[in-house]
Amino acid sequence: MVSTSYNSLPSTIFLVTVLTTLVFPSKGQLNATFYSSTCPNVSSIVRNAVQQALQSDSRIAASLIRLHFHDCFVNGCDASLLLDQGGNITQSEKNAAPNFNSARGFDIVDNIKSALENSCPGVVSCADLLALAAESSVSLSGGPSWNVLLGRRDGLTANQGGANTSLPSPFESLANLTSKFSAVGLDTNDLVALSGAHTFGRAQCQFFSQRLFNFSGSGSPDPTLNSTYLATLQQNCPQNGNGSTLNNLDPSSADAFDNNYFSNLLTNQGLLQTDQELFSTNGSSTISVVNNFANNQTAFFQAFVQSMINMGNISPLTGSQGEIRTDCKKVNGS
Repeated sequence: MVSTSYNSLPSTIFLVTVLTTLVFPSKGQLNATFYSSTCPNVSSIVRNAVQQALQSDSRIAASLIRLHFHDCFVNGCDASLLLDQGGNITQSEKNAAPNFNSARGFDIVDNIKSALENSCPGVVSCADLLALAAESSVSLSGGPSWNVLLGRRDGLTANQGGANTSLPSPFESLANLTSKFSAVGLDTNDLVALSGAHTFGRAQCQFFSQRLFNFSGSGSPDPTLNSTYLATLQQNCPQNGNGSTLNNLDPSSADAFDNNYFSNLLTNQGLLQTDQELFSTNGSSTISVVNNFANNQTAFFQAFVQSMINMGNISPLTGSQGEIRTDCKKVNGS
């Protein structure tokens, strides 16, 4: 099993990461030192809270990065996902199909926000909290570390309809996935790199059971599924069984952030249809990227960092736009 900590890699890689951040400046005036005078300990406060949460919940790292992803793809990175239904929020994104009974970690977000409010009241946005928690989740799980660009503000509205249409579904074709990433300014390299976040976390049977018995109405399993892996999954997810049963997205190193996700794709052991499609779609430009990441963890880590920065730059509210919520669940004054 390959599981090299990013921190042990040559210092030149870190330098490349820093230079990459400088060469591709953020949209919306985000910067890594945004809170240097107003909340200098913001990163360590978030990291400590994530580390504490990991001690009792090995899934929380994957859950937190997913919140950042599901937030940024709808209305940009504005923490709209965190808003509960109530007041002017008539339809919460939490109740959209891609999030309902699957998005989790909201209690940890509230814990982190409380710690930030105790230290720096009214300063750190919930949108920045999600970006910082995503970085901590990756680095604490053996993955790369990076300087998170900050300065996002929190949105005043939610967009449940947008969550239903903009977020990638685990049942989609690679063409549709590529289109949804392109719609928010992310390219094919971003798609493959960010899919690598499935190197940790779990997925419910309902999100891939269509591959196990009757794929696309064929009456047979998905032909791109490794036969041994298929048998294991059929046992975990029998027909008419419990659709919420959890399965490791990466069967080889379930809670470690490494490049094994890509190695799994080479042996037809991607769990979701949208995972395996990255390697098994004939003629796709994603195949060479998957091969590269499977063979070179450093290349994956560097690409992942840049793609996380790219994703974190999707339409942020800055300056006087939006607000800094005191409670991530609701708009101020509601």
